[in-house]
Amino acid sequence: MATEFIEANIQEAQKPSDSSITNPIREEDVGTGHIHISDGQTLQLKHGRDDRQVELLAEFERRKKVRSMVVPTDDSEVKAQLREFNEPICLFGEGPAERRHRLREIYALQGASTDQVVEEPVTELQNNQIRDVWYHEGPDILVPARRHIALYSLQRAKNRLKLARIERAKPDPDKATKAQELYKRLGVGLLVDEHAYCILSCDFRTTVFCSQIGDCRPISFCRFSPDCNYIATGSWSGLCKLWSVPHCKQVQTLRGHNSRIGAIVFHPQATLTLCSKLACMASCDAEGSVKLWSFESDTPIRDICTHTRRVSRICYHPSGRYLGSACYDHSWRLYDLEADKEVLHQEGHVKEVHCLSFQSDGGLCFSGGLDAYGRVWDLRSGRCVILLEGHLKGILSIDSASDGFQVATASADNSARIWDLRNRKTIYTIPAHNGLVSFIKYESNHNYLMTASYDKTAKIWSNPGWSPLQTLTGHDDKLMCLDISSERLSFGQHGSEIALSPVF
Repeated sequence: MATEFIEANIQEAQKPSDSSITNPIREEDVGTGHIHISDGQTLQLKHGRDDRQVELLAEFERRKKVRSMVVPTDDSEVKAQLREFNEPICLFGEGPAERRHRLREIYALQGASTDQVVEEPVTELQNNQIRDVWYHEGPDILVPARRHIALYSLQRAKNRLKLARIERAKPDPDKATKAQELYKRLGVGLLVDEHAYCILSCDFRTTVFCSQIGDCRPISFCRFSPDCNYIATGSWSGLCKLWSVPHCKQVQTLRGHNSRIGAIVFHPQATLTLCSKLACMASCDAEGSVKLWSFESDTPIRDICTHTRRVSRICYHPSGRYLGSACYDHSWRLYDLEADKEVLHQEGHVKEVHCLSFQSDGGLCFSGGLDAYGRVWDLRSGRCVILLEGHLKGILSIDSASDGFQVATASADNSARIWDLRNRKTIYTIPAHNGLVSFIKYESNHNYLMTASYDKTAKIWSNPGWSPLQTLTGHDDKLMCLDISSERLSFGQHGSEIALSPVF
C-alpha cells in the first residue's frame, strides 16, 4: 500500500502544472511586446574594476589620507618642512592655510605616515617613560625630613580648611561685593621683559611713579620680598640686585654668579622674623650653581654644589627649611638647609625640568618639564600622585593657589591650564596669548591670576570664570617673568629701566 502511494505522488509531480495548461503563451501577446523571449544571446560581465573606477577610488583614498595628516600649525615650521622636501616655501598668492594643505599633499604623495609629520613623534618607549618614575635611594635623613614635612603640612592644612569653612559661611552678597571692589582696584604685580628692564609697579591707568635702570642685560627673574618693601632681580649678566619699593633705589648688588641667573627667591620669613645675617635669599644660574645670600653681604654665604646641569628655577618650601631646585638633568632636588645636605633627588620627566612650585600647605610639590607634562609629588610619601597631561609644548611656569587644590600651568603652546587636584583633571584652558606664556602667578588670596608672555603683553584673569580683566600693553620686548604684591604692580618695558606707579 505504501509503495502504491509513493508511485502515485511521483506521477502527480511529473504532470504539467495547471498554470501552464490554462495560461499558454499566445503569439499575439508576444507581438504586442507584453512578453519578451530571448534569442539565446548572453552578456559577458567583466571581472574586477575598470581603470576609471580604480583611479576614482585611488583619488578618494588620497584625499582621505591628506585630511588625516597632522602638520604643524606654526607657519615657520611648515616652511622649514617644505624646505626639507626641496619644495618652494611660498607660492604666489599662497597663504598659511594653503601652505599647510600643500604640505599635507606632499606627505600624502610620498607615503609619509602621520608619525613622520609630527614635529617630535612620541615613540612607544617614550610613552612608557612618561608614565614611569625613577626613584633614587635616599640618605638616612630622608625619613626624618618626610616626617617633618608631614607634621608641618597637616597642621597648615587643618588651619587652611578652618579658614575656608569660615569664608564659605559668609553670605553670597558679601562675597560678590568684595569681588567687585577687588576687580575695580586690583593690586599689583611685577613683570619683567627680556631686555634688562624691570619696571616696578604700575596700576591699570599706567601712571608711572618713577623709573630706574635695571641692568645692561635682560632680566630673567624678579621677586617681591615677604614684606613687599624690596624686590630682587636677576639678569643674564650674572648679577642679582636688590631694590627698594616704592622709591626704586638700588640697595644691594650681589656678585658671585658667572652665568645667566635662572631665579632669585626670598626665604618665607626674610624681612619679617629672620635675622638679616642669615641666608635670606637664594639664587641659581645656568652653570648649575645655587647660592645663598644675606642682607649684610654682597658675596654668597654658602654654595650648594649638587647640580651638574643648568638650574632653571628654585623655590623655598613654605617651612623655609628646604629648598627645591629644577634641573636640566631631567630631575628636581630637595635640599635640607639646616642639615646642609641633599635629601631628595627625584627623576620622572623625559626632558628637562624647567619649573617648580610647592603647595601652600607644604605637602605637595609641582614640577613642570619641557616634555609638556607636569607632575604632582607627595613629599610625605615620595610618590608621584598625579600626572598633568594636556599641553602640546613644554611647561615654562607652574604655580598653586592658596586654596590648596588649584594649580595653574603656563606653556610654550601659548595657553595656560587650570587644574583641579581633587578631580585630577583640567577644569579650564585659557587661550592666553599670541606667544608663549613665560610666567604665571596667583594672587595671594587666589582672587585672580596673572600671565606674562613673549607677545609683549601681560593679562589678568578672574578666578573663578577665567575671563580677562585687563591686558597690560606697551612693552617693547618679551616679558620674562612677573610677580604680585599686595600693593603694587610691576612690569618691564623697553629701555632697561625700572618704573613704579602707585595704586589709586
